[in-house]
Order: sequence, then C-alpha cells, then structure tokens
Amino acid sequence: MIKRMVIMLLLTGLFFGAVFGFKAFINQQIADYFANIPEEVVTINASEVREVRWVEQVLAIGTLTPVNGADIASEVAGVVKSIHFDNGSRVRKGQTLIQLDTETDEADLQRLKAVARLAELELQRARRLFEQKTISEAEWQRRQSEAEQAKATVGAQQARIAQKTIKAPFDGIAGIRRVNLGQFISAGDPLVSLESLNPLFVQFTLPERRLMNVQVGQTIQVEVDAVDQVFSGRISAIEPRISPTTRTFEVQATLANPDELLRAGLFARVTLETGEPQAAFVIPQSGMRYSPYGNSVFVINEDDSGQLRVMQRFVQTGERRGDMIRVTVGLQAGERIAASGLLKLQNNTPVTLSDKARPSEDLNPQPRNQ
Repeated sequence: MIKRMVIMLLLTGLFFGAVFGFKAFINQQIADYFANIPEEVVTINASEVREVRWVEQVLAIGTLTPVNGADIASEVAGVVKSIHFDNGSRVRKGQTLIQLDTETDEADLQRLKAVARLAELELQRARRLFEQKTISEAEWQRRQSEAEQAKATVGAQQARIAQKTIKAPFDGIAGIRRVNLGQFISAGDPLVSLESLNPLFVQFTLPERRLMNVQVGQTIQVEVDAVDQVFSGRISAIEPRISPTTRTFEVQATLANPDELLRAGLFARVTLETGEPQAAFVIPQSGMRYSPYGNSVFVINEDDSGQLRVMQRFVQTGERRGDMIRVTVGLQAGERIAASGLLKLQNNTPVTLSDKARPSEDLNPQPRNQ
C-alpha cells in the first residue's frame, strides 16, 4: 500500500513538473521572441515648424439684416381694387403697390367739399355783415371756426383716401404678395414684404473682453454658406450697452452687396482682425494630438545609428486658422514633427518619412475650412 502511494506521488510530481517546465519553456520562448522581434518602422508625413507673421483674429457668428426692410401693411381697412407689382419685382420709392377701393370715400369727399363751400359762402356774408356792424364779433368768429372745421374735415377725408393707396416707402425688391384682388383686408394686415439688398447690415455679438478690440470703421470679412465668396465690410455701429445676462455686446457692420448675391436672414461667419502682426510658430492641425491632460506633438529626431525616431512633447496652442494652428509654447522654428499617423506613434517609435498623401498646410485654403 505504501509502495503504491509512493509511486503515485512520484508520477504526480513528474506530471506537474513536466507541465510547469513546459509552461516555463513556452514563456521563455515568447519572451525571447518579443525581445528579439524587429522594431516596426512607421511611415509618416513630416512637417517643419514655420514662423509666420500672425495677426490675431476674432471670430463671431451673425445674421444679415436689411438696411431698409419691412412688411408693408395698410393703415385702414378696405377691399383690394388693383395690384401694381409682380412678385419678386424691383420697385421704386413712391411707386403704388396696392390700391384699395375708394368709391364710398370719394362720394363722401364730394359731400364734405360741398359743406366746406357753403361754410365759405356763409363766412363771406358774415364778413360783410360784421363790417357793417350788423352781427357781433362772436357770431363772426363762430362762422370762421365753422369754415375752418369744414376745410379740415375735407383734408382728413382726403388723407383717408390717400391711405388706401399703398406705396413703396423705399427702393427695394418686393416679395410674394399675401393678398388677392377683391380681398377685404383689415388695418395692419401684412400685404407684401419689401427689402433693399444693397447695402446690408451684418449684426453679430462679441464677448465683453473684446470691447477694446473693436471700433467704428474697422474692416471685417464675412462668409456665408449660400455663396462661395468672402465679402468685406466695415463696422458702422457698436452697441454701448453690455448685456448683463450674456455679458456680450452687439456690433453692426455695413456690407456692400452690389451684385445682390446676399439676402437678409443669412447666417454669417464674421472674421475681425485685431492688433499688430507678430511672429508666431505654426504647425498643421493634423500634427496635434489632443487629450484631456494636454495637447502634444511628436518631434522627429535622429538617433546615434541614424534612425529617425519620435518623442512626444507637450505644447500650448493658440488660434487655429485654415489648416494650421499656432503653437505658443513648446516648439521652435525649424523643428520637424509628425503630421500624420499619430495613432501608431509612441515615445521612441522609429519612423520613415513619405511625401504621399501629405496633409494640407494652407493658412487660407479655398474653399475655407468649415
């Protein structure tokens, strides 16, 4: 019995010894493989840190608004008798747009004119009688007042009739009419929109810390999604009050629109240059690695054997412009950084350089980056 137990223990020891020995052998082989595996060389694009003349830019979003724009409405109620414009047509200041029916008003005007003529005749008779001392001065003054009231009533009726001729208050382009012939409209009902398109205003807001960076007459650049073109304008007014809710202030600029490519209501991206040009170091945005604990780049250096390797370096960045980003701390002009393939890189990774599929490095790409 004891002999069997000893044999079993020996066999068990041999079995587990073989297992653990084989496991140790496999681990050693794996370690030797990874220790002797050749380093993978990553192919990347390289970019050189450039020194450029940099003017600080303030970016804002705004809305295009007309210098003159209104929903034309009638001051009085009436029935539409005639329409004197086409939808979308250009109209001139003072041009009749819509005529309301005035037959009843014209008839009433004739009656009031007759009353005014009678009052004038009675005033002339009263003048002679007063000169003859036949009537009192009070009676003479009453006749004067009646004649003036009759004349004023005629003028008021003429004004009411004129209100039924709706005219363009300024030059512009008419919109789509909202009334039809024979339709009854009430006072204040919108009839058609009218907008002048040249020039236009662009209204935008800036944070309070930018108050000292803007002034009337300053040039701005405006871009809109609808037109692939950059438009220039000048600041024409600055709101003197800072909003206590948003801590922003409103700025208005005037934008020339001679070809009438722009329309009121368009979303606008506004660029405003501030300050004097200064030297700045820039790199492609594709060469920047962003992370919650800091932004970094991979700087390319050559080791003792002549192999190119990258080392991660944390930097501080500033404004972005086009394909480039400004680096304020951490790089110097002439240093080379990895501009692509950053996901494959870590400290001391060997690299080889290629010019294929090179990222763009344009400060002012066309079309502009969105």
